[in-house]
Amino acid sequence: MATMFMIFVSVFLAELGDKTQIATLLFATDSKISPFQIFLASAGALVVASAIAVLAGTFAKTYLQQIPLKLISGICFILIGLWTIYSYYKG
Repeated sequence: MATMFMIFVSVFLAELGDKTQIATLLFATDSKISPFQIFLASAGALVVASAIAVLAGTFAKTYLQQIPLKLISGICFILIGLWTIYSYYKG
């Protein structure tokens, strides 16, 4: 149960305020679309994206065992962060 909670909190915090949430917020401003439909569509999209990530991780774990995947993931997150900071200051 502790593992499930850790995964939930990690994903929840990662999703807060991201582009997906902002896009969902913008869809919710359209009075022609039911909030329930927006919720179902956005929740479904998150479920499908998460399923793809789990499948990709399972594939990577099975077929790429010699590569330190956590190290690669960490480096990618750092590079994305640096790119975001660079883009901010570049204008």
